[in-house]
Amino acid sequence: MRTQRMVVALIIVNLLLLTVQLAHGRPATDPVADVLRGRALELVDEKGRVRAEIKILPAQPDVKMPDGTRGYPEAVQLRLISSTGAPHVKLVALEDGSGLVLGGQRGAYAQILSRDDEPSVKLHDAGGRERVVKP
Repeated sequence: MRTQRMVVALIIVNLLLLTVQLAHGRPATDPVADVLRGRALELVDEKGRVRAEIKILPAQPDVKMPDGTRGYPEAVQLRLISSTGAPHVKLVALEDGSGLVLGGQRGAYAQILSRDDEPSVKLHDAGGRERVVKP
């Protein structure tokens, strides 16, 4: 008789614990975040090499540009990188425009810039020859 009362008491306790557990109503799957926030995002391959990144680059007021001007504004940059570490695609949004560089092997690339009122397209081959097209 005493064993039966113990079994009944354990069943009642288990039912109470089950009821409390079910009352919390957890979803079957983890909720998906609506927004991913951060300062940078990197995708790496199985060897740990960065293959893609998106980040915010701070302004560089003292850097000397190839055209002789000084300063570079804050930028948001997306880079897609080959397995050898070469950035083959680079997309940049600046305060005063944007740029796109599509790189090839051995230094060949195509560059499209649109800054201020001066858009341009530059083609650079592996031999070092360049052609710049401006309106």
